[in-house]
Amino acid sequence: MNLTPQQRKERDAQRQQEASQAMKEHRANEKAFYDNFQRLKAERQAREAAEQAQSASK
Repeated sequence: MNLTPQQRKERDAQRQQEASQAMKEHRANEKAFYDNFQRLKAERQAREAAEQAQSASK
């Protein structure tokens, strides 16, 4: 497939735009995962602290 220089520039620009969008989506997904992980970790730590306090008071 022989592309003209203009077609190559357009193809490269399109690929760059798609790659940029994919990275944005990846970062958003990564942040959502990390935020959820931190929320669940905090909930678990609070639950464990409550269990320890309850068992210590017995």
